[in-house]
Amino acid sequence: MRKLVIIGDHFMRSDMFETAIRQKCPKAPLDIVRHDLDWPDRPMEHGYAQAGMAGLKEYMGSEDETAALIDGAEILVTQLAPLSASIMDRCPSLKFVAVSRGGPVNIDMEAARRRGVTVVNTPGRNAAAVAEFTIGAILAETRLITRGHDALRRGIWRGDLYRADRTGEELSEMTVGVIGYGQVGTRVVRLLKVFGCRILVADPYVQLSATDLADGVEQVSLETLLAQSDVVSLHPRVTKETEKLINAETLAQMKPTAILVNTARGPLVDYDALYDALASHRIKGAMLETFGIEPVPADWPLLKLENVTLTPHIAGASVRTVTYAAGLAAEEVRRYLVGEPPVNRC
Repeated sequence: MRKLVIIGDHFMRSDMFETAIRQKCPKAPLDIVRHDLDWPDRPMEHGYAQAGMAGLKEYMGSEDETAALIDGAEILVTQLAPLSASIMDRCPSLKFVAVSRGGPVNIDMEAARRRGVTVVNTPGRNAAAVAEFTIGAILAETRLITRGHDALRRGIWRGDLYRADRTGEELSEMTVGVIGYGQVGTRVVRLLKVFGCRILVADPYVQLSATDLADGVEQVSLETLLAQSDVVSLHPRVTKETEKLINAETLAQMKPTAILVNTARGPLVDYDALYDALASHRIKGAMLETFGIEPVPADWPLLKLENVTLTPHIAGASVRTVTYAAGLAAEEVRRYLVGEPPVNRC
């Protein structure tokens, strides 16, 4: 028997992982041990906040708890469990880790390489969910859906939202700028075409597909996109180059009637600069799904502004995300067990 530990949570549930693994590996002699963490009911932790967790960006679980769970295991399947250098030293049997995320931010990858631990991930697992959510976010902000909702919940009838000087434009009349042309950005572009809007894309590292070019999608510089877009939607990875990509300087390049949508990552935005731009009506509004600090403080100034729609980092949450990611992880486990090379090695 080969010991496989699944550390799931209330989203990527361990029983769904096990079901997928059993289906992919029906004859494999596996001793499967399951555990579920309390996320998302409790927030994740960050590697810089606890001793011994250097090299990890976000995760859930302590060093002692995690080491005890995976002690003696050859294979680990998880979404959030931490795997630091010290945990790997305490679990020398561990050889293969499947992380059901787009990036292994809960793994010390340098330490894994030094110890010969293979790590795989599930890229694009929630791309479709985030893309769909982004369209909803754009509509919610441009058509003042949340303004009307918030008012009615307070017993106020906002008939003034029907005024021509206050209501929003239709997407068919707008220019939408998509920053980042990866797995999410390309799907957002595909969905936007249905609305008949003009679509601009800024990504210096990727070329548009032949289909998008034929459909009139334009690849432009970031400066052009910011200057011409009615909606700016963020979809790049967080790198040194993109951290605080949206700042006082780039916000100043946007139209005063523009709306910013961030369903990607919090560090892409300088939130102090964004607050100033929104409070002074330098831009019209924003829809924010991710933040620099999560959960956001109760007294966070952006929570007080009317021209902002906020959601608690839920764009990637769909049942399909769970089943798709579990299936990808299970296939990687199957390949490892039979000696085939991984598909998505980190």
